[in-house]
Amino acid sequence: MSVLKVTGLTKNFGGLSAVSNVNMEIEQGELIGLIGPNGAGKTTLFNLLTGVYEPSEGTIELNVDGIMTSIGSKKPYVISKLGVSRTFQNIRLFKELTVLDNVRIAMHQSVKTSVLSSILRLPSFYQEEAELEKRARELLKTVNLEEHADDLAKNLPYGKQRRLEIARALATDPKVLFLDEPAAGMNPQETSELTQLIHEIKEKVHLTIILIEHDMSLVMSICERIYVLDYGRCIAKGTPDQIKTNKRVIEAYLGEDASC
Repeated sequence: MSVLKVTGLTKNFGGLSAVSNVNMEIEQGELIGLIGPNGAGKTTLFNLLTGVYEPSEGTIELNVDGIMTSIGSKKPYVISKLGVSRTFQNIRLFKELTVLDNVRIAMHQSVKTSVLSSILRLPSFYQEEAELEKRARELLKTVNLEEHADDLAKNLPYGKQRRLEIARALATDPKVLFLDEPAAGMNPQETSELTQLIHEIKEKVHLTIILIEHDMSLVMSICERIYVLDYGRCIAKGTPDQIKTNKRVIEAYLGEDASC
């Protein structure tokens, strides 16, 4: 079953097409890689799919309760509520708050307690707060950060800050999770641990995951299918083995004729 379908997606900035006529169809539960040289349009595509940018042309459809629903013109918070979450290239944590509170804040959109109940501190308020904390701690356990729950986010090592950002994205209870360069800045050990974590999250939470990544060993080891962008256009798609030997992909990365 398709969970996300993109047709003819284009984004123009003045006379420049950052994304041009991109087509994608993602099945439920897939782990998809999105690769390409610097400036290929990968993050712009993520911004389109998550509502940061509105398309110049084309459609984006998300499976919402079995119905393919257009989300191309919806605001990011609406798209988030429909089941789409993401991380960013640059870590965007609340660094002066605890690790636990960073995750709890991400659960805000699922809060059902009324403002009045919160002000009056009614039993329903305390009950929901306890439930949210329990779920937040479970997510921290999923990303191996439970022992850091009460630490300030700014005091975490870089690799663990990346894990916290993933936990915060999971806190919105997404169907589709976008990871924008999750291994950026990590050392080989951290990258290896992250690779295992992404695989475990997919299996445990049954998510559809789409990731941008420049670390080809990570991409090739865990992605089931890969899309390749160059100058805003999709130049190839297929399995890791197919992408490794694709001449257009080799040319895009090496900047030369792949046949020489």
